[in-house]
Amino acid sequence: MGTTKKEEFTAKQNRLSELAKALGHPARVAILEFLSKSDSCMCGDIVEELPLSQSTVSQHLRELKNAGLIKGEIEGTSVCYCLNEKGWNEVQSLLGDFLVSVKKCC
Repeated sequence: MGTTKKEEFTAKQNRLSELAKALGHPARVAILEFLSKSDSCMCGDIVEELPLSQSTVSQHLRELKNAGLIKGEIEGTSVCYCLNEKGWNEVQSLLGDFLVSVKKCC
């Protein structure tokens, strides 16, 4: 199996790639849209909003959290999730810079 050679790319390129991967599934986009409409962190409500099992939703939440796009806090026996403002600022900055640099060539 080949290697990805991530070390051959800039930190900015690698980070943008990680964020794009986290955003690259419709379930994750739906989770983010749902969380963005909430004023507070959401616990069990996320599973009820998606046509997916609890375990599948948990996997998607883990990917979003690992990417820094959401944060989770333990409340009793459940974890409550909300958007991570720092992560969203990073997405806006990296993606904005990328889109501007690509547009310059066209």
